[in-house]
Amino acid sequence: MADTFGPMRDEDADDDVIGTGPDAVRPDAEPIRVLVVDDHALFRRGLEIVLAAEEDIQVVGEAGDGAEAVDKAADLLPDIVLMDVRMPKRGGIEACTSIKEVAPSAKIIMLTISDEEADLYDAIKAGATGYLLKEISTDEVATAIRAVADGQSQISPSMASKLLTEFKSMIQRTDERRLVPAPRLTDRELEVLKLVATGMNNRDIAKELFISENTVKNHVRNILEKLQLHSRMEAVVYAMREKILEIR
Repeated sequence: MADTFGPMRDEDADDDVIGTGPDAVRPDAEPIRVLVVDDHALFRRGLEIVLAAEEDIQVVGEAGDGAEAVDKAADLLPDIVLMDVRMPKRGGIEACTSIKEVAPSAKIIMLTISDEEADLYDAIKAGATGYLLKEISTDEVATAIRAVADGQSQISPSMASKLLTEFKSMIQRTDERRLVPAPRLTDRELEVLKLVATGMNNRDIAKELFISENTVKNHVRNILEKLQLHSRMEAVVYAMREKILEIR
């Protein structure tokens, strides 16, 4: 899931900005505070051990179900909640909404064995920023935490393809009235938007277009501002509906 290429620059980037990938450790920054939520104590302990080796990540608490996760999130106000989908008492997806209420700044990554499309869609609707399958490597968990803390979305590739399929079918079956004509995007913004639509993260887009990751972030921010949208996923749906781009 993660690439290994380093920072890139191009003439579009500001002179004083250097792109950095989600693997980069910022020694002068506060560690990313993580709450681990899973009903298996051994799995929680394993994640704690793995993440303890990361200088920029700190596990501040753990919970065994969704109800406990909401209480812990309210008390600890973590930056990231790493949470399973299926748990006793209260599942992870149901807990998402409540966590966003008690800890609005927390970003939630679902880490699960469930590859059910319904769980993916429900998690995103409930406010999750990431959806990863437990088959990923331990290194990829830390990479995903950094990426989400940095404002990116993280979805396992196999699940991302399902999400794009759902976007397409949703647009085909909706009779929703067309929105006002889209503001004009630059050629570079259209390039970035098309790559976002394929499920690429900022690092992948930077590599594909030979520009810095910070330049990609600036383009994504400008796209969202122009379209008056709040997330990359909304931008993709909007673009397909307005025929700015088409995914085949």
